[in-house]
Amino acid sequence: MEEKQPLLVHKISRIISDFFNPLISLFIFFVYMSVREYSLKDSLLYFVPLLLMIILPVVIWLVWNVKTGRYTNMDVSDRVQRKSLYIFIAACVVAYLVFNYFRNGYIDLVMLFILILVFTMQISNLFIKSSMHTAFNVFVAALFFTLDWKAGLVWLGIAALVGITRIILKRHTVKEVFMGAGIAFVVSFIYLYCNIQFQH
Repeated sequence: MEEKQPLLVHKISRIISDFFNPLISLFIFFVYMSVREYSLKDSLLYFVPLLLMIILPVVIWLVWNVKTGRYTNMDVSDRVQRKSLYIFIAACVVAYLVFNYFRNGYIDLVMLFILILVFTMQISNLFIKSSMHTAFNVFVAALFFTLDWKAGLVWLGIAALVGITRIILKRHTVKEVFMGAGIAFVVSFIYLYCNIQFQH
């Protein structure tokens, strides 16, 4: 009976960790924001470019690199392998920011801060393999916070849970999870401050 307990915890941790990966967490936020803030037409106009320029290319990049053996897994747990992932994500986000600026005439603040988060994670990766899952979920909590503080608090709880699962699954050490959370808290704080300034 004692053997089954850790196995169950491991299985539950894997489900939580896989479900709340950075792409799905951001996807959930964008759907939530679209439903709350936009009409269906405006939602599609905002979301389709994000899907085609960032989400799909990153998913295809991950699958292709795992299939060809360049990445060990979809989590890209290896620190050396992560370098190219960060560069690819950053390139997709920059392409989207440029496209959005020329199409709509403004800089997408959310995507700009996702770019800042990716760059910060890349710098951190030179010294320590910070948890991307934890960092992005903390940042998603900040995004939710701008729309509804209760949803922000709920997502912060999810981020903490995700951090714990990363340790249970031995994908990250406690230090790496705290590093990811720390980076995201700083970036999120600056994002929230800028968001308040832009609204005034």
